[in-house]
Amino acid sequence: MNFNFQNIIQLCTATMFMLSVGSCVSAQSDSRRKLIWSDEFNGKGLPDSSKWNYDVGGSGFGNEEAQFYTKDRLENARMEHGNLVIEARKEDWKKNKYTSARLLTKGKFSFQYGTIEVRAKLPKGKGTWPAIWMMSENMKKWPDDGELDIMEHVGFNPGYIHASVHTKKYNHIQGTQKTDTLIIKDVSEKFHVYKADWTPEKIDVYIDDKKFFTYENTEKTGEAWPFDRPYFIILNLAIGGFWGGKEGIDDRIFPQKYYIDYVRVYQNK
Repeated sequence: MNFNFQNIIQLCTATMFMLSVGSCVSAQSDSRRKLIWSDEFNGKGLPDSSKWNYDVGGSGFGNEEAQFYTKDRLENARMEHGNLVIEARKEDWKKNKYTSARLLTKGKFSFQYGTIEVRAKLPKGKGTWPAIWMMSENMKKWPDDGELDIMEHVGFNPGYIHASVHTKKYNHIQGTQKTDTLIIKDVSEKFHVYKADWTPEKIDVYIDDKKFFTYENTEKTGEAWPFDRPYFIILNLAIGGFWGGKEGIDDRIFPQKYYIDYVRVYQNK
């Protein structure tokens, strides 16, 4: 095609218009959500104590888990190469046969409504049970005050990612929990983004922007929807338990590492 001077002017004008529109759309998109909290794990050593607390102990945490959760121990939780690494190890520790870590933002950060994104690569093998989840900052009674499980993965069923909510009316003790599953075959080989969008009307859960679970506030009661209060974030790697250890624990797999690249929380307008 032959271009004359007029063609060039028209092309430049059109290009500038497209760039201008694109910039406006991008700015509009960015203005609809604001980053209010994050951890990129770009440091070295222990996780940032201004952002994370620990649950400590080996009591099973209501799930008959086999590990002892430690605190301020590099072997179980550390920042390394831009990731948070939660490592489960086979070692005797205060009457438990395994160690691991459970980090939470309780007392340091909580939020009500918004979007949480966590980019992570999961451990593998029978007995592993990593999770990304949230609970009420002012938890008085479970499950009445609610629980949101953004990601759970049990090693005996590789690739099956579960998202669930637990409330007074809907919970796994009664067998009424609201839950769904998405199969992602390479969760232990590659990083994926686990996301939850939380509004007063519903909670949507995604993996890599593919929505696979929705819980709607249709009943408008506290027994069905306790998600109208601030929640904090939990990252943990359990070993065994009534679900994670349903088919036993393979001691040959240890140590196992759970990698978290970042945690980001956005406020949506």
